[in-house]
Amino acid sequence: MWFWFAGVSALMLAAPAGAATVAPFSSARTLAGQPFEPGRQVTIVNFWATWCAPCRAEMPMLDTFYRKHRAQGLGMLAISVDQGVSTGRLREVTGQFAFPVARLDAVKMPRRDIPVALPVTRIYDRSGRLVFATKGDGRTPLDAATLERLVTPLLAAP
Repeated sequence: MWFWFAGVSALMLAAPAGAATVAPFSSARTLAGQPFEPGRQVTIVNFWATWCAPCRAEMPMLDTFYRKHRAQGLGMLAISVDQGVSTGRLREVTGQFAFPVARLDAVKMPRRDIPVALPVTRIYDRSGRLVFATKGDGRTPLDAATLERLVTPLLAAP
């Protein structure tokens, strides 16, 4: 049984080119009430919570990356999995960031795709295919160099 789990864990680290996961969700509405539609953009989806210190630590880096690349066709949505936290509190925590934020309950997605540990960042190419996902163990944070290495070539592709 351990070998099956190890294989699934490896998939979560870097999805192979032929991965079957397509599109991060069927619809999402941001805290501002706007629909988020990835369209034909390279899309970063970050699952986080206000109580998650590693989540809050990586968000400024994600914001810097998003600001640098959004004009090149980069979309990003941070999905809060917080329960019982007010929308005002979520806006307070994320107000300085340029990327849109949504509550999990405003995102239509299969329950199986909701991470069980945080933070989790998933990267989708322009066709909506999952190309990378972090483990969500809180000990292996995503960094700007990894984003540059993974996302910049996707942005250059038609």
